[in-house]
Amino acid sequence: MYQLLHRYPINPLAVYLFLCLFSSTLLAAAVDYEQQRIAIALTAEPPNLDSAKTTDSISILVLSHINEGLLRYDQQGDLTAAVALQWEMDDKQVRFQLRQNARWSDGQAVTAADFVHAWRRVVDPANASSYAFLMYPVKNARAINRGELPPSALGVKAVSDHELLVELERPCAYFFSLMAFPTYFPQRQDFVDAQGKRYAADANNLLFNGPFTLEQWVHGASLRLKKNPRYWDQKVIRLKQINIDHITSDTGALLNLFKNDEIAITDLGAETLQTALQSRLQMHKFPTGYLYFVRFNLRKGHLTSNRSFRRAMQAVFDAESYTNKVVARPGVLPGRSLFPKSVRGAKESFRHEHPLPAVEISLKKGRALLVQAKQELGLTDIPPLVLLTSDSPAALRHAEYLQNLFRMTLGLEIRLDRQIAKQFWAKEDDGEFDMTISGWGPDYDDAMTFGDLFASWNQNNRGQYRNADYDHWVEVAQNSLDAQTRMQAFDHMQKRISDDAVILPLFESALIYVQHPQLKGVARYRFGGDLNFRFAEVVKP
Repeated sequence: MYQLLHRYPINPLAVYLFLCLFSSTLLAAAVDYEQQRIAIALTAEPPNLDSAKTTDSISILVLSHINEGLLRYDQQGDLTAAVALQWEMDDKQVRFQLRQNARWSDGQAVTAADFVHAWRRVVDPANASSYAFLMYPVKNARAINRGELPPSALGVKAVSDHELLVELERPCAYFFSLMAFPTYFPQRQDFVDAQGKRYAADANNLLFNGPFTLEQWVHGASLRLKKNPRYWDQKVIRLKQINIDHITSDTGALLNLFKNDEIAITDLGAETLQTALQSRLQMHKFPTGYLYFVRFNLRKGHLTSNRSFRRAMQAVFDAESYTNKVVARPGVLPGRSLFPKSVRGAKESFRHEHPLPAVEISLKKGRALLVQAKQELGLTDIPPLVLLTSDSPAALRHAEYLQNLFRMTLGLEIRLDRQIAKQFWAKEDDGEFDMTISGWGPDYDDAMTFGDLFASWNQNNRGQYRNADYDHWVEVAQNSLDAQTRMQAFDHMQKRISDDAVILPLFESALIYVQHPQLKGVARYRFGGDLNFRFAEVVKP
């Protein structure tokens, strides 16, 4: 799941209209006890609120408040009942009993057919969902996504309005964890069909079954969420309104908004941590489970498709120095492996059970590998490389460090291509880069959420790494329920990614954030959308 660090351009007309019509909202305080209202900010506008297609963390944050799947996470981060009341599983199928009081925001019941329709949309190749692979544990999903079978062949059936039967393609150790992810959220066919291409484009083109509704969406400027009176568990939802009046990736601006009592919570960056300390603000820490890395383009015609060239860059990159000098936040760990330290193994941390030998950091080795790469490529001089990155101030700092590092150590010229989020993704999808600065967070609680990222068939494998041995070990881990067998397979994956220098792991993220003292009950999740205000409330001052 991508961590958005990008800022969309603001539409001046939209801002003007919004100021005229809703100035009282913009001037509201960060928290309001009487109204149970809070104000927050986003680092970017949600790019896609169609749960069948979205992949980014901002959209998933919003979707996790306005919609709900069969299961969800409780305040402690454990899976619990949502639309499903009961469920049972064997090696071949899963049966869900749906609660009868689950309702859409227009009052109609949420039924098993709504899940059938939504899941078929995910695997339908006509919809080009980048997360279709998450549906592959369901029978025929992969064949449908390849165009070999019709969507109606998907192994999911509405036995009745409130009973859903899922046939499995294979045993799946992490299947229930998938049920809390937006890709598996329901969608009602009559509504989706009526909206056509406008579905999820605006607030009035969406239908909600979660604890909140999206009341208003002024593109490029603001969003407003309101408590959903038809939500089945609405009695436990304390907040009545969440105003998102600011969209910016500038950490300095976000901290100023917090200090000015305009937003109730914000993350701190390296640029603002010292300011927060000097202001004696109470800070909190949250390990996100995200891995940030340099992604290499392995497509034919790119210098980075050469293994020796990639290993030369790997040999001169020191993740510990990078983390200390560039990230400079407490709790952040140097990147060591495809699998972050937070990933669970059979009994303990996966990395504790399967430590990856450290890459030798050596200028001499790096330069020798570069000479070898030139010979293999038939070049005497290396032409300039393109490093694609987002347009945020933090991303520029990271990119400039890498630019200087590879110039000083290997004499490489790297040109920075800074793009807003939409253009960044378009260029990455089209392969218009040599390297990108990317991030991936866990979608569900299993090592596979990182492991299959570089499988040849995964559409999020945007550098197009292709390796039959790697695909073999992905399939071993997918098809086994034995923990030791699966962990051995993941160990083979991490070694292959390191040996082939498919990525340069940069750092494992941890957030330092500030939160209004009257705002309580905010849940932070590594899976299923962070932040979460389902349990939040404003207490008396």
